[in-house]
Amino acid sequence: MIQVRYSTSPSSAETARAAELRENYLLDDLFVEGEVNGVYTHDDRMVIGGAVPGRETLALPAWEEVLGVSSHLERRELGIINVGQTGHVLVDDEKYELDHLDGLYVGRGSEVSFAGADAAFYFVSANATSTHPTTALGHAQIEPLALGAPESANERNLFRYVWGQEVETAVLQFGVTVIAEGSVWNTMPPHLHDRRTEIYMYVDLAEDQKVFHFLGQPGATRHLVLGNRQGVISPPWSIHSGVGTGSYAFIWAMAGENNCYTDLAAVPLDEL
Repeated sequence: MIQVRYSTSPSSAETARAAELRENYLLDDLFVEGEVNGVYTHDDRMVIGGAVPGRETLALPAWEEVLGVSSHLERRELGIINVGQTGHVLVDDEKYELDHLDGLYVGRGSEVSFAGADAAFYFVSANATSTHPTTALGHAQIEPLALGAPESANERNLFRYVWGQEVETAVLQFGVTVIAEGSVWNTMPPHLHDRRTEIYMYVDLAEDQKVFHFLGQPGATRHLVLGNRQGVISPPWSIHSGVGTGSYAFIWAMAGENNCYTDLAAVPLDEL
């Protein structure tokens, strides 16, 4: 199943009820055993999805009624991260083993399927006008960028899987940020991406814990309360930042006009 979300304006977010915020921006119910579920957002035409194979092998759906093609990656590129236990992804019949938080980039034109009884695959696809090779992205092999500090409760490791440097893509970027034990904030102070949409997916959060995710324009922010394996669509006009009640990680993914990682505008705290 795939849902469709239309673009929204900053003013509509500022005056929306909580239920309307969840309807427009919350990514929920993507991870259902035996299913592949997705959300198509008109913000930079991204597809966000989850595949939980269980005892089956699940193909990446074309969702032809939404994407207008007979194969999902006919005009798209794909990023995958395993948020469950060990499983594998087949790309044109080549097998890639993925442990927890291992990633995979898949270029335009490939056929993809998912397998693994205890695996849960998160994926994001974006429009691509060029083709690049499939690349395995082992979490343990990626050197993290240390950010934040304990005294500001935002110590974290940023794992840049695909960010416009070592792995070439058309527009897609993605990675994982792991919050240190005892820290709670991510991406604080926040920033804006005027030329890119960003997706946050929160993972490795205990079932009795929550994340308060902040969105909206500076000076008119709103929030959503999220649990494990829930995410948020962040349009280019919106900040994206969150604070958790326990330890967690989040997967970030971006697509838009360019793939320059540093194309952002910081938002000072006194503007919030």
